[in-house]
Amino acid sequence: MTETEIAAAPFLDIPDVLNLRDAGAGVYRPGLLYRSASLNRLTDEGAARLAELGIRTVVDLRSIAELAHWPDRPIGEDVHYLHAPMLPDPATTELAWPEDQAALYPFMAETGGVAVAAAVRALATGSPVLVHCAVGKDRTGLTIAVLQTLAGLPAADVTADFLRSNLGLGLDNGPVPYLDAAGAERLSRPVEATHLASALARIEELHGTLDTYLLNHGANTEDLAALRTLRPA
Repeated sequence: MTETEIAAAPFLDIPDVLNLRDAGAGVYRPGLLYRSASLNRLTDEGAARLAELGIRTVVDLRSIAELAHWPDRPIGEDVHYLHAPMLPDPATTELAWPEDQAALYPFMAETGGVAVAAAVRALATGSPVLVHCAVGKDRTGLTIAVLQTLAGLPAADVTADFLRSNLGLGLDNGPVPYLDAAGAERLSRPVEATHLASALARIEELHGTLDTYLLNHGANTEDLAALRTLRPA
């Protein structure tokens, strides 16, 4: 799939689910890997339409506090919800989340390995997976970029798909304000190619390869091999 084809791939119009799209990008079978913002605002109509996608696992990369404040709306009794926080819990660690995105991305690479490996294991089952965080651009963006890279998507196309979140979230004209779980106003900032590159470079610096990074955080060789069998027919 070329960069132009990725840019033309549609967002899925399901009520109250932002930035929802098939993230297979031509290297995974259609309908296998989805990404979005959180599911806490799902309507009855939206839940029914999301269930029609056949999703079997929802990988939620948010913190415990975010889950408590904005719990996902269930989309089906047979859907497994996997909580895999990508950033350290402020209640149990002194590690603070960087406010600056340039610092946040390599930080996510350092702290999020277990979460990314959990997404790998979920996808390796071959059943449809939805990966999301709060707004579906930073934590989700890095996780999806790793999954796409593992399946052989060229770096330029991984980046092109990553940048589409700006359009999906209305960030193509700049930052947008929002209220965090504590009620404080913050800015949701556009994603940038240099930030994703810095996270992937940090993974390589610390672990040498993506495979080693994931093996060091709970994935196994069978999981990694399985991902490479999930290409389009």
